Amino acid sequence: MAMAGFLPFSAIYIELYYIFASVWGHRIYTIYSILFIVFIILLIVTAFITVALTYFQLAAEDHEWWWRSFLCGGSTGIFIYAYCLYYYYARSDMSGFMQTSFFFGYMACICYGFFLMLGTVGFRASLLFVRHIYRSIKCE
Repeated sequence: MAMAGFLPFSAIYIELYYIFASVWGHRIYTIYSILFIVFIILLIVTAFITVALTYFQLAAEDHEWWWRSFLCGGSTGIFIYAYCLYYYYARSDMSGFMQTSFFFGYMACICYGFFLMLGTVGFRASLLFVRHIYRSIKCE
């Protein structure tokens, strides 16, 4: 379930460095059109991966897909927080208690927001998919 977030995370991996460098560093981010395209790709990949995993779950006759679809979509937030750990220790020059607590506190809130947003995208995509496939079944 947590590995479902790896592919959407790989779609935004490169942009995360530039975003972190502009928020926590000294660089200025100027390519907003690329950021918008990457964000749309993130939403599409999250929806498709969650729908595929929901299909595999339904094919195995496990019909409790509701929360699993939410967690599969939202697991990208966990990978983003893991990247925050990497960025803090490997690429930033931050040190001290205040900088550490601000960085990890704010990034925990942002990653939780990504978890909720992408979980909702995954759940809604799976809900539309399940409604579509079960609409065509006729009971006799």
